[in-house]
Amino acid sequence: MRGFRQQFIHRASLIAVLFLLSSCSTVDTVAGPQQTSIKPSLELIGGIPGFPGGGLGDGLLSGLLACPSQPEYAAEEEIGPEGGTLRIGPHKLVVPPGALEDSVLISGTAVSDSVVSVSFQPEGLTFAVPAHLTLSYVHCPVVASLLPKRIAYTSDVLDLLQLLNSNDDPFRRRVSADLDHFSRYAVAW
Repeated sequence: MRGFRQQFIHRASLIAVLFLLSSCSTVDTVAGPQQTSIKPSLELIGGIPGFPGGGLGDGLLSGLLACPSQPEYAAEEEIGPEGGTLRIGPHKLVVPPGALEDSVLISGTAVSDSVVSVSFQPEGLTFAVPAHLTLSYVHCPVVASLLPKRIAYTSDVLDLLQLLNSNDDPFRRRVSADLDHFSRYAVAW
């Protein structure tokens, strides 16, 4: 209980600092020495979009974690009734025994983007027993990594559709959730 309380206080303090930093501003000269414009200083919090000037589909307003882009990863594996594992770069999908009735060629792609996400094919494949997805955010800014995260079911263009019950492991910097079907999934706040 004591460890949980300390972890909660640590995360709450971190969130307070993040919001304090996001309220800081810089002054830019617009036209002449008398005219200035105030804009949020995104550099202070690791370039987290979602504030004015932030990107579509990433950052705080959409709920998706923004991180530096990583290389594209792709993998495929034939998985059948006995189950199996698909590794897509630093991410992992575990299909348990009994989840599939027949063998299926499963592919996953993690595109090079500012959002940590993986798209799975065949689109819409469902599981009799939930599959387990783990997404790594080890390359994301440390401050953002300490905030609680979840896996989000998203559209192809990263519109957030549903937050899944997830297990965030901030020490290993990864988040996991059970899936009942294939689509695109991303790390969210």
